[in-house]
Amino acid sequence: MIQLFHVTKRYGSDPPILSDVTLHVDKGEFVWLTGPSGAGKSTLLKLLFCAERPSEGQILVGGRNIGRIGQSGIPFLRRNIGVVFQDFKLLENRTVMENVGYALEVVGCSDGEIRDRALRRLRDVALGHKATSLPQRLSGGEQQRVAIARALVNEPAILLADEPTGNLDPGLTDTILEMLFAANARGTTVVVATHDRSLLQRHPRRTIALSGGRVVRDA
Repeated sequence: MIQLFHVTKRYGSDPPILSDVTLHVDKGEFVWLTGPSGAGKSTLLKLLFCAERPSEGQILVGGRNIGRIGQSGIPFLRRNIGVVFQDFKLLENRTVMENVGYALEVVGCSDGEIRDRALRRLRDVALGHKATSLPQRLSGGEQQRVAIARALVNEPAILLADEPTGNLDPGLTDTILEMLFAANARGTTVVVATHDRSLLQRHPRRTIALSGGRVVRDA
């Protein structure tokens, strides 16, 4: 499902953020991506959904070489990828429900289906009562839960999550993880970047560790 071959990412003459990364993630896997701040976790995720392009190497997502995808092909690729960003990236001028339903709007779902599926996901993250609120009226933790509901609403083939539980209390952390595990059980390939080692200990899964932009462990 995801393949990286000798991928390096650098900006100008600075040392590379990622260096000679080769890894494979099979369809239906759940993978923790871990490492200290600055290890390259967020950059790796950005490469997978074409927010960045590799300086060297090849990346295949769903069998497609993303280095050969033009700008016009990127939206089609992203229809099959759910992303939870560290900074949420919610649309400030749209309600919570409209934010969650946006991915369904893009693929042409009916208004009724968008409403039903968006509300269902909001209830999953205990935010059904905030459906008509604007993002700026929410706390950071609530915005994060909206971002997770948005990423899951269209049952993506791949889910990429960058520190999805970083602003949540332990009870909500467990709720969100249950949603990610449930999506994985339905067949979604899930890659979660986290520096929280307690999550890895409580929920052992395949773990890819980065340090200094290199893969130092894959177990």
